[in-house]
Amino acid sequence: MTDLKELHFFATPEHNCSYIEGNKAKTLFVDPQTSISVGAFSQLSDLGFRRSGKHIYRPHCEQCQACISVRIPVATFKASKTQRRIISRNKDLVIKHATPHCNDDYFDLYTRYINERHADGDMYPPTREQFVSFLVDGDQPCEFIEYYLEDTLIAVSVTDTLTRGLSATYTFYDPSPEFSKRSLGTFAILWQIAECERLGLDYLYLGYWVQSCRKMKYKIGFRPMEFLIDGQWILIR
Repeated sequence: MTDLKELHFFATPEHNCSYIEGNKAKTLFVDPQTSISVGAFSQLSDLGFRRSGKHIYRPHCEQCQACISVRIPVATFKASKTQRRIISRNKDLVIKHATPHCNDDYFDLYTRYINERHADGDMYPPTREQFVSFLVDGDQPCEFIEYYLEDTLIAVSVTDTLTRGLSATYTFYDPSPEFSKRSLGTFAILWQIAECERLGLDYLYLGYWVQSCRKMKYKIGFRPMEFLIDGQWILIR
C-alpha cells in the first residue's frame, strides 16, 4: 500500500470559493502523477480528501473551516418517514452497474442536469471533455450506478469503492418536473447506503457540507451522521 508519508502535496493559489460567494479558497492536491493504492485513497478519505477525476484533494483555506467532511455510519443510519416514502416511490426503478465511460445517454442526462440545476456553477457549460475529466478519468475503483425507469435512464451515481465504505462522488439525474416527486438525488444516496450494508461496508462518504451553502442542505437529512472536526470523526444525531 502507498505510504502516505511518501506522498507529495501541492497547494493552489487563492481562487474564488465555489461554495461561499465572495470568499477566497485554497485547495490541497495529491501529486496527480503518483499511483495511489485503494488503501491509501481510503486513508486519505478518512482525512477529508475527495476525488475529482485524476485529482485527489481537500480544502486548504487558512482563515475558513466552513467545509466539513461528512459520512454516514451505515450500522446506525435510520431512514426517516420521508426517506422511506422516497424508497417506496422508486421501487419500480431498475438498477445496473457500469464501468465509467462517456456515451450519448450519459452526456445528454448530465447536460440537462447541469443546465437546469447548476448553471451558476463551475461545471457550466457542460462539455464532453469536462465529463470525462471529472467523472471518467481516475485510477480508483469506481462504478456508474444506473437508474432506469423501464428502458429510460433517469439517473447515474458515480461511486468509488474504499476499503471500509463507498464514496458518493457525484450524482446527476433527469431534472424534468415529472420526476420531481421521486427525489432522485436523495434516493441515490439511500440506495448507496443500502449497497454499503449489502457489501458489509461501514460508511457512505458524502464529501463536504457547508452550512451556508443552500445546495448542500440535503446532506444533513441523513442521520445519524459523522462530521470530521479537528481531525476526529464526531457522531451527530
